Amino acid sequence: MTELFAQLRTQQLRHQIKQLPLRQFLLRRDAYIYYIFLLVLALFAVVLHDTAFFSFDNFMNIVRQTTPVTVMAIALSFALAVGHIDLSIGAVVALSALVAALILPEGGIVLATAAALGVGLLVGFINGVLTEKLQVSSLLITLGTMSVLAGIARQLTGMESVPIINQDFSFWFGAGDAGGVPVLLLWTLLITALGYVLLNKLRFGRHLLAVGGNPQAARAMGISLGSMRVKALMISAVGAALAGLLYAGRLQGARYTLGEADLLTVIAAVAIGGTSLFGGRVCIIGAVLGSWLMGMINNGLILSGFSTNEQMIARGVILIVAVAIGVREARNG
Repeated sequence: MTELFAQLRTQQLRHQIKQLPLRQFLLRRDAYIYYIFLLVLALFAVVLHDTAFFSFDNFMNIVRQTTPVTVMAIALSFALAVGHIDLSIGAVVALSALVAALILPEGGIVLATAAALGVGLLVGFINGVLTEKLQVSSLLITLGTMSVLAGIARQLTGMESVPIINQDFSFWFGAGDAGGVPVLLLWTLLITALGYVLLNKLRFGRHLLAVGGNPQAARAMGISLGSMRVKALMISAVGAALAGLLYAGRLQGARYTLGEADLLTVIAAVAIGGTSLFGGRVCIIGAVLGSWLMGMINNGLILSGFSTNEQMIARGVILIVAVAIGVREARNG
């Protein structure tokens, strides 16, 4: 009898352990991003123990450098939620930053900000409408708009940089500190919270994921597939426009090259963060950690003495691994 009670007690304990929130969290399908993040930290703790890598200032520097990428990663997650990809985000970054810098001296912060975000809104709308009306892959449409926008950005200022001398703009969009905390960290937290609530707590987010995960079921529920896809691409482009403002504020100027090298980093961040590249599954927190991971790796490679070419190779390898993980998860899902 004692052995029977012992066995029953053991089974109850096992059942309780299985129900523990921590265990459920650790066994989540997208939990690998946390393991990778900690593994890279541990690796750099050994390799870079005699550098300033683990200083508070360095971590804040990583946050400052990665905030535009983080914002783009969160925004791109909305497009990926419905099964679309937006390759034009880098060009939107440059064009929106230039528009803001040109309007700022005469129009002020509010008008410059509204105009820059309006650029993103318009580009996202065009991307969405063309994709739906022509029934062409968003990859091809946004590849075309990327080229058009890049040409407009170059033509707009004759490939010249536009300085920003408005200190209030620079403070609120990148260069400022509020109580010792970088404003860019506050932007990261704000956009992360907004993205998480939209996708996980509101009907809008559930509809987006339904469109990407099971279009037939979503249509049967009365969801307008085309409308949701257009809105998703609009959010993606507006996020890129905000990233352009953050770049312009931090660098105190705008140039046609802003954002052009970020596309692969953004895709790697969302993919390795647990977002499916094929629609229906998004992890906002994972996208943020993926962005920070990419920034941390770049920072670590620089402190380790790697050249720019070697850093590009490392980013490419990370992207391949991230896509492989995404494909495997899609097949298993």
